[in-house]
Amino acid sequence: VQLQASGGGVVQAGGSLRLSCVASRNIGSFTFLAWYRQAPGEGRVMVATINNDGSTKYGDSVKGRFTISRDNAKNAVYLQMNGLKPEDAAVYYCNAASPFAYIWGQGTQVTVSS
Repeated sequence: VQLQASGGGVVQAGGSLRLSCVASRNIGSFTFLAWYRQAPGEGRVMVATINNDGSTKYGDSVKGRFTISRDNAKNAVYLQMNGLKPEDAAVYYCNAASPFAYIWGQGTQVTVSS
């Protein structure tokens, strides 16, 4: 299975972006889907996760602003980002995890101008 992330770009502070991550097949087989981000010189940090039952978790810095969702029928996971701040700028990666596999997408760049 391969993950293809898209939707990054340049946005002004306060703006919105919607990231998409599409799996080559059967994303429903993955228990956990997640978005991580990595800013220059920093480690990769969890942004949001969603389980197969729809339960979600968010990093403290994005709670109330970002929303993760999944559509197993479309083999996709999404990240709606509202109220973007300059500190949200990073490369965003999608991740899919199951007892048998742990897969990363290629990353999509988000730039937030102040």
